[in-house]
Amino acid sequence: MVKCSVIIPCYHDDGKLARLLGQLQQLPNKPSEIIVIDAANSACCLNICKQFRVQRLVSEPCRGQQLRIGAIKATGDVLWFLHADAQLSTDSIRAISSALARGAIGGYFHFRFAKPRGWQAFILEPAIALRCRFGVPYGDQGIFIKRSVYQQTGGHAPWPLFEEVPLVRSARRCGKFVPLSEPIFIDSRRWQRDGWWRRTWHNRKLAWNFMCGARPQELAARYRSKIGS
Repeated sequence: MVKCSVIIPCYHDDGKLARLLGQLQQLPNKPSEIIVIDAANSACCLNICKQFRVQRLVSEPCRGQQLRIGAIKATGDVLWFLHADAQLSTDSIRAISSALARGAIGGYFHFRFAKPRGWQAFILEPAIALRCRFGVPYGDQGIFIKRSVYQQTGGHAPWPLFEEVPLVRSARRCGKFVPLSEPIFIDSRRWQRDGWWRRTWHNRKLAWNFMCGARPQELAARYRSKIGS
């Protein structure tokens, strides 16, 4: 089994972070270390990290910077990046180990909406899987990568949004960056709150603007102001 470092950026996600840390501790194959990078410098986050005995670092509120800080401190052979609101499948680390044993240098999990699932999820999930095959999987899909390859590619961009895009593109030039069949469950509250199609359309517009050269900092501000995080 690989020596896996889990890196979790957190910003006012304390309750969901506690749930994720509990799931990680219940995995049959556990990570060698867990690093939480707290951008809110929250006393609640500190207490949760103490409760679960995981390492906590403090950073400015920029997800790309948080991920880079965590990756620098990590000691595992493989880095697994998780959002604090992720929900895991049964034995995620075994799935990662199996992919690496088959020659992959990294990859990502299958996007699934967590319950309660609207009927829209059954349309969006296969569409997202198709997009990831020809485009870039985003950070909420539990991207994992060998630490040596992460360092070789330069890691995440120091951006608040789309920080994984340069990493994934560079990783695919280094070797097999594979989709796993095992799911990672994504909190659907934002889609339910904002409207499934409205949220999806807004996300696609942000991605298009990014491809056309818009600065991630400007897009992140637009993301927060129009819909919310």
